Amino acid sequence: MTSKSSNKLLPFAIVTFIYFIVGFLTTVNEQLQAPLKFTFLADAGSLKNTFTTLISFFFFLGYLLNGTLGSKWVNAIGYKNTIVRGLMFMIAGLCIYLWAAFVGYKYPNLAFQVGDGIIAYGFLIFILGSYLMGTSAAIIQVVVNPYVASYELPGTQPVQRLNITTAVNSIGTTAAPFFVTVIMFSGISIENVEIHQLLWPLTALIIIVMIVTAITRKIDLPDIANTRFTLGETQLKSIWSFRHFALGVLAIFCYVGTEVAIGANINLYAFELMDSNHPISFFGKTDIIIGGMDLGIHALLSTLYWGGFLVGRFISSFFSSISARTQLTVASILAVILAIIAMITQNLWFLVAIGLLHSTMWSCIFSLATKNLNKYTSKASGVFISAVFGGAVLTIVQGALADAFGSWRWTWILTVICELVILYYALVGSRIREKDLLN
Repeated sequence: MTSKSSNKLLPFAIVTFIYFIVGFLTTVNEQLQAPLKFTFLADAGSLKNTFTTLISFFFFLGYLLNGTLGSKWVNAIGYKNTIVRGLMFMIAGLCIYLWAAFVGYKYPNLAFQVGDGIIAYGFLIFILGSYLMGTSAAIIQVVVNPYVASYELPGTQPVQRLNITTAVNSIGTTAAPFFVTVIMFSGISIENVEIHQLLWPLTALIIIVMIVTAITRKIDLPDIANTRFTLGETQLKSIWSFRHFALGVLAIFCYVGTEVAIGANINLYAFELMDSNHPISFFGKTDIIIGGMDLGIHALLSTLYWGGFLVGRFISSFFSSISARTQLTVASILAVILAIIAMITQNLWFLVAIGLLHSTMWSCIFSLATKNLNKYTSKASGVFISAVFGGAVLTIVQGALADAFGSWRWTWILTVICELVILYYALVGSRIREKDLLN
């Protein structure tokens, strides 16, 4: 490899590694829900599940409220300085996690009553940290997505570079559950965890992110020309006037919504089927032994679903000649078919398989939605990231449908609707109107 090629690859590799950290810590936040339910919320009574979901809700709230903040910073101080600020938010969030664990350990009786439940103050501190972690993830993604899509890496196209970066991100999301289970809680059962077990792992994570932040400040991370407005420049058009972008925001809202809803709710559907004695098996087995631990089949479903993202993104990173529109069209059609078959047959493995199809959708939608936006790209990225809040909204909507229907079975019609919106975007909405072309 030539020196010039190496110089081109280094910034791309650094941004990709930071995105790995985002994926890793995003899933750590999600995986801590169950342990905290048995520590901070052990006496929360009938409100236990409600308060537990606040961890994810506040994380996604960071996306909703601060995605546009990231794009403002990109325009004002550039990509590199914005990503450093995002890492600083990450450090702050981890420090608040550590503070919450310390308060829970040293002052276990510091709590207040809500209804029939007792809520530890340490939990309130923790969800503040979750909000900051969501803010950090939003700000960093505002940088990563347009940077990777616009970065000129020889022999690649935008959707391919995004697939490579999101594949590395998926390695982080896949590794995080093992970190929480094996490192943080030493492989013991969830109901026996103690809050003090968080102290040293969180301290180590803070140190690691501090080192990454210091390195990022020192390295040369070149700006991307013609992708942002500098201070004093006038924006002549509203970002919403670009139809292919506006419809792309709707598509990403639906995509993230159904992506997260399947991952979060498939286990609940599995419990429902098992209670009704409906057969669910994996190669003829209903229990899987991993690392000496006996895992029910329901525990394997979401793991394989998210694992499909890693496999799919790795494979699609080699699709240098297949356009984003073609990839998105094929994936959404197949996802609709699988969701319908899953409802009719009550076979959860068809829902699991959708993870493989969802793997490339983020990259495809983002590259299509921001195509030819030029200096509007960074602003578009901030709005785009805010739409990730769909992950919180549609998960709750599906839960409400399950209560209304009395079953999870037909709630997957929500997935079908979302996939059809994505299909419409691939076929029609992503096409750029002549009046939206910029010189």
